Amino acid sequence: MKKLYIETLGCAMNVRDSEHIIAELTKRDSFQLTEEIQEADLILINTCSVREKPVHKLFSEIGYFNKVKKPGAKIGVCGCTASHLGEEIIRRAPYVSFVLGARNVSKIREVIHREGAVEVDLDHDESQYAFEEFRSSPYRAYINISIGCDKQCTFCIVPHTRGEEISIPPELIVAEAQKAARNGAKEIFLLGQNVNNYGRRFTDRDRRIDFTDLLRMVAQIDEVARIRFTSPHPLHMDDRFLEEFATNPKICKSMHMPLQSGSSRILRRMKRGYTKEWFLERAARLREMAPGVRISTDIIVGFPGEEESDFEETLDVVRQVGFEQIFSFKYSPRPLTPAKDYPDQVPEEVASRRLSQLQELHAQMLDAIAAREKGKVHQVYFEELKPGGYVAGRSDNNWIVKVPGSEELLGQFRQVKITKPGRLALEGVVVG
Repeated sequence: MKKLYIETLGCAMNVRDSEHIIAELTKRDSFQLTEEIQEADLILINTCSVREKPVHKLFSEIGYFNKVKKPGAKIGVCGCTASHLGEEIIRRAPYVSFVLGARNVSKIREVIHREGAVEVDLDHDESQYAFEEFRSSPYRAYINISIGCDKQCTFCIVPHTRGEEISIPPELIVAEAQKAARNGAKEIFLLGQNVNNYGRRFTDRDRRIDFTDLLRMVAQIDEVARIRFTSPHPLHMDDRFLEEFATNPKICKSMHMPLQSGSSRILRRMKRGYTKEWFLERAARLREMAPGVRISTDIIVGFPGEEESDFEETLDVVRQVGFEQIFSFKYSPRPLTPAKDYPDQVPEEVASRRLSQLQELHAQMLDAIAAREKGKVHQVYFEELKPGGYVAGRSDNNWIVKVPGSEELLGQFRQVKITKPGRLALEGVVVG
């Protein structure tokens, strides 16, 4: 059999796209997955373009692949960077056999046979394409519920790499969730650029269903024990959605709320569509409705025009909300985005200082947050073996929890008492 090696960079949606690619090539073609680059007949890199660093990594990675690959092996570049660079990838790296954009995953079996193929059509609609089945984990199933993004955030390249937002028909999502759950995946993870904007547009323009409706449909599947999703947009967190989140026992009580900035002035420049006050009110409402919820967020520091007072407002939101997890980054200018041409770019050293200050503040907060977990009991779904005789899983509210144990705990829900809290993970013992 021909051997396939694939490297995935970036977000959970890229992980799911890679799973689709693997499924198409192993189930509908004669490929077998391998973890050894040197034995692969086809080497794929599924790329991310949200920040500049992964783009630089792309060309170093494919250069390395070209050096170590066996004679005759093909290299293909997929994903978001493929979408926006297109033919430039082959010009800069002529040993790349084909380029496949993030909106064109269903074409993988076609392009591997066309040397020099570049498929990056942003209007391609594969929302009703029936992919073959492959899961990287038998315990959790990632399921795309939409493709693309209609937001116009001035820092974000995603609308230019994944195209116009279109929702996948609910019956396809439910059928996929049913199949995954019956095959043992007790946790369903719904994916989209703005999941709670689901239903904005279908291929069938007359469809009328929203994300709250979809959550209820998935929750009705008997074999599904847990539902997670990412990423919701703060602008679409209405009371109906929050009520379903808070009261549906199958929906895990962790929420990702991408703040990006705590300054309403900067949020306007980012075109985020909400204010600092709106975000704080929604976060407070969420904590009121769902006690014990853990809230994570994304924050960009050093966005063009950000003054010290704007940065202080971001720190103020961090203190008020008490985020349990923050993914923080310095602003990274991206092609095709308005913000890269703003004249008031923040100096690198200023952005670096602000990032360090934000991360130091949050580290101090995490110590207090973690300390409160000692002695608590969480229901943990175990998914992964860890070195040293440990098994790890996640609590309902998304704490990573590890306990002494072995593979018999995998795929099991067990009650765990926390004995050793940490900033990023908890350690405990099984008590039930």
